[in-house]
Amino acid sequence: MHADARSAAPSLLLINPNTTAAVTTLLLQAGEPHTPPGAQLLGCTAPFGEPYISDEAGLAIAGHAVLAAFDAQISAGMHPNGVLLGCFGDPGLLALRERAGVPVTGLAEAAMRAAAAQGRYAIVTGGAAWAPMLRRLAFSLDLLAPLAGIVTVAPTGAQLLANPQAAGALLRQACEEAAALGADSVIVGGAALAGWAERLQSALSVPLIDSVQAGFAHAWHMTCEREGTRKEIP
Repeated sequence: MHADARSAAPSLLLINPNTTAAVTTLLLQAGEPHTPPGAQLLGCTAPFGEPYISDEAGLAIAGHAVLAAFDAQISAGMHPNGVLLGCFGDPGLLALRERAGVPVTGLAEAAMRAAAAQGRYAIVTGGAAWAPMLRRLAFSLDLLAPLAGIVTVAPTGAQLLANPQAAGALLRQACEEAAALGADSVIVGGAALAGWAERLQSALSVPLIDSVQAGFAHAWHMTCEREGTRKEIP
């Protein structure tokens, strides 16, 4: 589906920096309830890189892949009014923001900003390698000061997605540890972890923030605000 930037209906392009098309589908399904009436939610998958980013090398490659994916969509005639990076780590965020000419955000930035608005926050995510990468991102976005800490579970997001029964117990324990750091809210971060914040909320005493929900909410707010549309964002 192509969108014209001059259209009255704003459009948001989801770029999945992972190469797994099933993750793109998962994100688009999660994003549909947050799409304003009449707006268009579009999606594409990184043309190269890792099936599911879990280390520094994968993150670096994904930054390039994100730019390539965006350029390919523009070359194909798509002109989105905003872009959301569907990876909790936001590879290529600043580079694409410089190039795109439209609002660009990512799951991590959006969730961090939503959490920081409530005070100190902590992050729970899959894969130990993500802790330093997320700290760097928080620093680059001037969101490191309110970060109480990061709790990772050993399985990556892809492994958690493949074994939801085991994921539930691991994520609940990690969220409890994160809350104990003195956080006013806890981000459950990861493209593959969409929906887990809602499932675990009743067991936790602090608000849980779903990075995917936060990503779509922030992306649509930025996009509709720039376009001057008065769309109600679910």
